[in-house]
Amino acid sequence: MIKTIIVDDEPLALDILESYISQLDQMHLVARCTNAMEANRILQNEQVELMFLDIEMPSLKGTDFLRSLAQPPAVIFTTAYPEFAVQGFELNALDYLLKPVSFERFVRSVNKYSSAHQITKIQSVNNQDFIFVKADKKFVKLNFDEIIYIEGLKDYVIIHTPQSRIITLQTMKSLDEKLPKDIFLRAHRSFIVNFDQISAVQGNNIEVMIKGQARVIPIGNNYKDEIETMIEKKKL
Repeated sequence: MIKTIIVDDEPLALDILESYISQLDQMHLVARCTNAMEANRILQNEQVELMFLDIEMPSLKGTDFLRSLAQPPAVIFTTAYPEFAVQGFELNALDYLLKPVSFERFVRSVNKYSSAHQITKIQSVNNQDFIFVKADKKFVKLNFDEIIYIEGLKDYVIIHTPQSRIITLQTMKSLDEKLPKDIFLRAHRSFIVNFDQISAVQGNNIEVMIKGQARVIPIGNNYKDEIETMIEKKKL
């Protein structure tokens, strides 16, 4: 079941989406909210996987509300204003529905979520050596051995590989939870390092090589013990 909430200040829009949700067996409506603050309370107390979010709402716009969430669920924007589409996709929204929303278009959005969710589910049940991340409106497959280090930048993370940088909208915490702990080390609140890519550890710094050049990554005080333990296990 896809646990869902609707956030919209228009009663008719709430009724339409609730009606659509009731017609799909795989969906469960957790709550319908008339503003962002009400939705925030629900998200703090319920496990929500998908949120249909209006943009133009009183007090706090949907886009601003999404920016305020550290670990938001998947989001599908609903709005009567097509000019907000670019802003919505910049926030890594799964989809963008223009009102009045047809049932056919609604189902396509839900199917898009289901496809993305299936990729995550496959990753969680298999001992795979790769991860999928969403970047540039597509899912990019990255093998663990090609990830050198990961850098946090506010609500984004930058994944550094020998060939490129992959930028994706998610928190360091959420990404850290998906990565195997026998390969990746949290070295700092802003850095995760592939242990196999470390060329040297000296004092409070880790050194990795990228494109033939050394990159120095700081070690945070809260992560020193974990790094020392890993080095002790790996050394000859």
